[in-house]
Amino acid sequence: MNNLNPTVGRFFRVMVSGQTYLNLIYLGAAFPLGVFYFVFLVSGLSTGISLAIIWVGIPILLLIGVAWWVLASFERFMAINLLKEDIPAIARPSHEGADLWSRFKEYFANPVTWKSLLYLFLKFPLGITTFIILVTLVSLTLAFLSMPFTYEYLQFFQGGISFGPGLPIWQIDSLNDALLGALIGVMLWPVTLHVTNGLAFVHAKFARLMLGAGSMNILAAI
Repeated sequence: MNNLNPTVGRFFRVMVSGQTYLNLIYLGAAFPLGVFYFVFLVSGLSTGISLAIIWVGIPILLLIGVAWWVLASFERFMAINLLKEDIPAIARPSHEGADLWSRFKEYFANPVTWKSLLYLFLKFPLGITTFIILVTLVSLTLAFLSMPFTYEYLQFFQGGISFGPGLPIWQIDSLNDALLGALIGVMLWPVTLHVTNGLAFVHAKFARLMLGAGSMNILAAI
């Protein structure tokens, strides 16, 4: 019994942890940012490559290269400050006095340049997956928590409520049912937040792997 109390405490403590809600903010932004990165990079790279034959695309590609470095730096900043992940420096120090061409060569020779590009592309499917999981869990939790306020309205639905034919959902037709639903919601909320923290852990380690200087060592990132 004594061992059970700390376990229960850790289970519910997630609801008052500030880091949990920082994780939630980061994950909530992952989907729109992923969409933006994907559209921007696909549009810019395809335009630059298609116009490279007439040399106009070369400066476009160089600008896109600089842009994705800036975006990767922004992602690194968010991972460090919101997820509290320790990520090594994104760039190697530039040689003092080097000309512009030498700096470009150093930039494109840096493996982090290409890892960061891959990271920005993968942010799109990762953001979609995260968004679906979050919306599903948060919506389900809120649906249960709001039952005491909505059960009278739900009584207008006869024969049960369903999302579609053959999929009956628990019908709330009394205050006791509504309160039971709210209790389920209270229990489900910390579960949702624990899942949120798990997703944030995956995002943090992925950012460390792709945006930090060094080799792509998965075990080292974890």
